Amino acid sequence: MNIQQLKEAARIINAGGLVSFPTETVYGLGANTLNSVAVAKIFQLKERPSFDPLIVHIASLDDLKALTDEPSDAVMQLAEKFWPGPLTLVLPKSKLVPDIVTSGLPTVGIRMPDHELALNLIRMAKCPIAAPSANKFGQLSPVTAEHVRKQLPDVDYILDGGTTTVGIESTIVSVEGNVCTLLRPGKISLNDIEKALPGVFVFNDKKPEKLVAPGLLKSHYSPNKPLYIYDRTNVRLPDSSGLILHGQKELHTNCDKLVYTSKTYNQLEIAANLFSALHRMEDDAMVKQIFIEPVVESGLGIAIMDRIKKAVYKYQERT
Repeated sequence: MNIQQLKEAARIINAGGLVSFPTETVYGLGANTLNSVAVAKIFQLKERPSFDPLIVHIASLDDLKALTDEPSDAVMQLAEKFWPGPLTLVLPKSKLVPDIVTSGLPTVGIRMPDHELALNLIRMAKCPIAAPSANKFGQLSPVTAEHVRKQLPDVDYILDGGTTTVGIESTIVSVEGNVCTLLRPGKISLNDIEKALPGVFVFNDKKPEKLVAPGLLKSHYSPNKPLYIYDRTNVRLPDSSGLILHGQKELHTNCDKLVYTSKTYNQLEIAANLFSALHRMEDDAMVKQIFIEPVVESGLGIAIMDRIKKAVYKYQERT
């Protein structure tokens, strides 16, 4: 990526346009956080409901202090330990943050991405960038620039940084006093936070009643073809079926397309390749319905199954 492309992307952000850019998790669709009209364009292009708040991306801890009211020592410890990285903190917002960014909520989600292109764009634009994933609302998250072009061909500019490395969206936690609540699982777990900062937080994994962060709806991350959980004991699949597995085993199935996210059930590989595998199935004209193998819900598998369950939710009435 050359400097001229970064300059052009920053110019578009400053002019009130939309730029898709890579992070370590997925590609984001970004606008100047402080420009309400520009942020409104995100909701319009994504066809995203106004009640679903956005995450603000920053490049320095000074931005954190500006966007939230007096972050506590515990919050600063958390940020310093895990940023840049795939962790979003939901905190009380300052008056600087427009209500459209937070869907009228008194809190804002903030993170510092672990990707040089993203950080350089934020620095060059000289503003925090509000950015959900660069896809149509509820559909598959993009992990390549081509995935963005497929779903959002009218975006003003795309910074192509290749394939993302983490592959699933950031962990989201809210922090109130010393209570840290898991809102959306991701690569970083509550156990990781406890190990890194022992005794700093009391942990809570009870979901809030209100929609206070992205990715909390029951149906999300879905391909435009029917998607079902695959049961290995039932090897007979309907005609024109695609099958996604996470490790190699001998199979006797009639699937028309077989894709592996990993050959060894490696959770990091599965997470990194999950959305790419779903995009491949979605783009294959021979595949009419998709089946995906579940993973064990431990460690990163909790976040992987969160995405799979939400992706299959609207199709799970199948018997």
